[in-house]
Amino acid sequence: MPRILDSDKWILYKHTSSYEMVKAVALDVKNSCKTDISDVERHRMQDRLAALDLYKTRNPEEKPLDSINHRINTLEYWMFGYENKINGENKFIFSPLGNLFLKYISNEAKLRKIFTAMLFAIQLQHPANGTSPDFQLYPFRLILRLLLDERLGGKLYNNEVEYLVVFEKSVTPQSYEKLVAEMLKLREVNATEMAALFKQNEHVYVKSVYEWEYYTQTLLEQVGIIKRFSGELVCKLYHPTKTNSRSNPTGRKATLGYIEISEEVKPFIEKMFTQYSCFDTPISLSDSERLYVDCVKEIYNFYPQILLEEIGEDDDLSKLLELPKLIEEYSNNPDNDTAYLFEDVLTEGFNMFYNVEANKRGGAAHTDIECLYKINVSRRKKFAVESKSTANKLLGINAGRLREHREEIGGDYTIVVTSRYVPATKRDIKGTPIVIILASTFAEYLYNHIFHEVREIDYKDFDDIIVNNLGKDVSGLISDLTLNKFAANS
Repeated sequence: MPRILDSDKWILYKHTSSYEMVKAVALDVKNSCKTDISDVERHRMQDRLAALDLYKTRNPEEKPLDSINHRINTLEYWMFGYENKINGENKFIFSPLGNLFLKYISNEAKLRKIFTAMLFAIQLQHPANGTSPDFQLYPFRLILRLLLDERLGGKLYNNEVEYLVVFEKSVTPQSYEKLVAEMLKLREVNATEMAALFKQNEHVYVKSVYEWEYYTQTLLEQVGIIKRFSGELVCKLYHPTKTNSRSNPTGRKATLGYIEISEEVKPFIEKMFTQYSCFDTPISLSDSERLYVDCVKEIYNFYPQILLEEIGEDDDLSKLLELPKLIEEYSNNPDNDTAYLFEDVLTEGFNMFYNVEANKRGGAAHTDIECLYKINVSRRKKFAVESKSTANKLLGINAGRLREHREEIGGDYTIVVTSRYVPATKRDIKGTPIVIILASTFAEYLYNHIFHEVREIDYKDFDDIIVNNLGKDVSGLISDLTLNKFAANS
């Protein structure tokens, strides 16, 4: 059953197969680097990991950074957090799941479930992965769904992943059924026949074998999410010989081994599938109407309530952490019925600033939220907040109406909070005392303060940015503020 395909496939990260290495690097970035991942800090990380026998280099005198760079990229790939440049310096900001993982670093049972949630968050296209943008799916959701499919007997054979699964560009109910049928048919093929199929496009399939059998499976087994079972050798596959190379190409063993889901996490995976489907549409990284970093933040802010309940993360902090999640959720207004809820959570959000009193007003003739900023004992400043929840993109802002709302309360400026908008919207506020802040950016700002237990959230930083950038979208500046604060003080 030869398959006609191009060379594009999923890129499964192949630079680290050690779970202990992943944990050590995450802890080092958090505690030693303080999320500063400049070249100087990366060299220091090399020394610290070498002292733990977790790092070796072929060129000890030169100390190249390639290996350490791969370790940082590994954290990004597995959804621990993401890199961003602030004032020319590389910073790393941990995702909610990354922070949660480090919180329970000594509890393996909880770590298995947190890492499983990370698998549900991984999408293609991925910010830290070179897979072609033609691929739009949740790869590990598909793998886990197949492992739960009774028709496949709870098993996923290596050749099924390497020959079929990693070439799937999207997942629909129809394509899923076709894939299952192809997998069942492939199970009728013996090792000799499978070797012939692999050899037809050896330089493509060797990558599949290497990434799946040598790296991905190894790591997921160490985490405790899957169990691996050995199988018959199919053949050795070889990478293409590099130009001017004097060494013989390395052979990679393709086998008919298989994996199963570990019983410890199977019930949790089934729960996750009640809310998150392998048919869901990934977040687009090429949205022409959003900043790239805003798309990245949305991807890394995956934080399922099912997980929190499962691991008993139901203390006061968890309840507070729900607030930024709700700000993001209600801002999207998926069924056009959360506008008032969005106003409620935004009011709570602005009340988290210790020197702001926010009061929900609402109604056609009033601003949604009236806020009083207490600058000091003798000085006060009012501002208005308008919540613009929308299932699609905000098409425009009526600056005249917002002026009336602002004048009614004697406000200095208006903050419009929305999930997304068309570019023309910025023309509506040019030259006015109005700014736009994306809901995801505001939520990320609050989340990091809450998680790091910063009780006195000062509005001064917000106010300084706003008064110096009236008539603009200040989301990027607020995002930089978040990264600066928590890259320096994590």
